[in-house]
Amino acid sequence: MKTTFRWFGKGNDTVSLEEIKQIPSMHSIVWALHDLDPGEVWPIDKIQEVKRQADEQGLSIDVVESVNIHESIKLGTGDREEYIENYKRTLENLGEVGVKVVCYNFMPVFDWVRTNMFEELEDGSTALFYEKEKIEGADPYELIEDVKKSARGMTLPGWEPERLETIEEAFKAYENVTEEELYENLAHFLNEIVPVAEKNGIKMAIHPDDPPYSVFGLPRIVKNKEDLQKIVNIVDSPSNGITLCSGALGANPLNDIPDLIRTFKDRIPFAHIRNIRHFDNGDFIETSHREEDGSIPILEIMKAYHEIDFQGYMRPDHGRHVFGEESRPGYGLYDRAMGIMYLLGIWDTLNKQ
Repeated sequence: MKTTFRWFGKGNDTVSLEEIKQIPSMHSIVWALHDLDPGEVWPIDKIQEVKRQADEQGLSIDVVESVNIHESIKLGTGDREEYIENYKRTLENLGEVGVKVVCYNFMPVFDWVRTNMFEELEDGSTALFYEKEKIEGADPYELIEDVKKSARGMTLPGWEPERLETIEEAFKAYENVTEEELYENLAHFLNEIVPVAEKNGIKMAIHPDDPPYSVFGLPRIVKNKEDLQKIVNIVDSPSNGITLCSGALGANPLNDIPDLIRTFKDRIPFAHIRNIRHFDNGDFIETSHREEDGSIPILEIMKAYHEIDFQGYMRPDHGRHVFGEESRPGYGLYDRAMGIMYLLGIWDTLNKQ
């Protein structure tokens, strides 16, 4: 298991590469070119610049999250082939510098949804919070304004300004799109992309819907075990894989995360391991990684990864905001670093048993 840490780039993150490399066992940053719009080809010179910055700190750039997918591909519109070809060229450029995994998602409009970026926990720390009733009765445009205010001037993955500028058109475009149609568009994308990924030594790893059910009436197709099985069946290849996110899938208590790990063991190149606490009314809040603080069976999850001899990449995903740190919501240094140490403690114990 290789430890990774998400980094949003020089000048776009409150956490530095110098700080990241000081976290024990750190192998690779998880990165992207956040200044590019979905559908653009990633220039090789920009990719090489990130590699140069990581190399200086002894870190690899093995994992990209994400190469965003243009809405035309998700919608299956007439211009999708142009954007698929651009995606292929980006994969070729990433393969040239040794990238091994590309995490992506197929969520319409929003990559993820929360209602409060800084909900206070009992200990005074704050964390990302999802309030079901607020979503069910919310105007999505009000939510967008709340997210913008919470961003503190930094880009949020999945909530980029360019995407939000066309949000009204995006909602209208998905009005009559069914889950089956969205799945067919994903299948077309994967049939085109996976051979290129294979040729360039890259494993594609789809991220589950977050949360794993419909919001604002939008279709969702990466929600549970059945959905994941359908997706890996589209192209029978190790390059058609899954980002197994315990927090996203775990937002639905019916999803058995350890069982998913054991079921899809050969198709998980990338693991997001974090904890959330469920509430009886359908709300959930992100917590520390410690199992007792939330509802996700972190110990059994780590046992499952150890049992399958997981050789892929792991990141602690999100963290709380602690010790007065000012950061991008969910992406400070301290709590994610503590989360890594908790997960490594479990891993080391399992290794010695």
